[in-house]
Amino acid sequence: MTHALLANTGAPVRIILVGAGAMGQQWLRALIASPDAEIVGLVDLNLDAARAALAATGLVDLPVGTSVSALAAETGAQAVVNVTVPVAHHAVSTEALFAGLPVLCEKPIAPTVATALSLAASAEASGQLLMTSQSRRYYRALAALRARVGELGTVGTVSCEFAKAPRFGGFRDEMDHVLLVDMAIHQFDAVRYLLNLDPVAVYCEEYNPAWSWYAGDANAAAVFEFEGGTRFVYSGSWCTPGAETSWNGSWRIGGEHGTALWDGESAPSAELPGLALAALPASLTDSSIPFPEEINGSLAEFIAALRTGDVPDTEVHANIHSLAMVEAAVLSATRGSRVLLADVLAEARDAAIAAEIRSDVRDILIRG
Repeated sequence: MTHALLANTGAPVRIILVGAGAMGQQWLRALIASPDAEIVGLVDLNLDAARAALAATGLVDLPVGTSVSALAAETGAQAVVNVTVPVAHHAVSTEALFAGLPVLCEKPIAPTVATALSLAASAEASGQLLMTSQSRRYYRALAALRARVGELGTVGTVSCEFAKAPRFGGFRDEMDHVLLVDMAIHQFDAVRYLLNLDPVAVYCEEYNPAWSWYAGDANAAAVFEFEGGTRFVYSGSWCTPGAETSWNGSWRIGGEHGTALWDGESAPSAELPGLALAALPASLTDSSIPFPEEINGSLAEFIAALRTGDVPDTEVHANIHSLAMVEAAVLSATRGSRVLLADVLAEARDAAIAAEIRSDVRDILIRG
């Protein structure tokens, strides 16, 4: 989707941050650190929390407010970073989009695929960029792994093992489908990035070990079919202590020419019997070359897209497929049967049309 451009004057992009919670404070530090961004205001329903977050970084004179559009008009903001809770993403993002402001939104882009489709149609109707921050795409080592995957030829199987045992406390302990909904989207999105393909179908099982401290199922095993027949095998646990994987998981990618491995942290390795590995670009091997990672990488790509018109990989239309992988996996585990992603998207589109209150957005959803 094409989107409106900002004049590339070389000046930092004037950005409003929405959300002063723990993640919002991480974004606040990222915005302050970026030479290409200038934070000009902070929106939160709790103004005391907003002022406290700003005071912790020394920005005591920055304007605060409870309305995105009002504070944007007051400050001359050019873009919004939305770090509210997922159930508020639709309301905040649509308010910003229809006020003429592009949005970078924390993952998940929305709590459901239907709501995400409404957001995608809203981005089209407003002509503004809406991008998701899938921050775990932005690792130098993951980019190097993607380059190695390109040398494997046709890929047969991608496998990812994820095993952590965090004791968060709070809402996660009571969540349904806690692993799939709260964490697995990172690995699901990463495999789409590695393969540059979209999923076709999934069979998934969820279960909860007897010792689990989560109310919902903390373990899951899923097999996704991708375009062309490639399979992605995911095995995850959030309650298995000892010998834990990295937060990115442990990866193995097997193709017609060889195999690539990644432990989720260090540089990937690959073996191509009878073939020489290509030299990777210096940007992927030389730590002295800047490579913004995690949310810093999301922010850098967002600003670059606003200045160049390029469509980022996690623009809302594309990112819907990562969210649909989560929804399809949950549905498969609930039904005990294989689920087609096309069916999930079609049902979500019908639900989005039925719920939409803006006629221009509904028309776009109907046209598909």
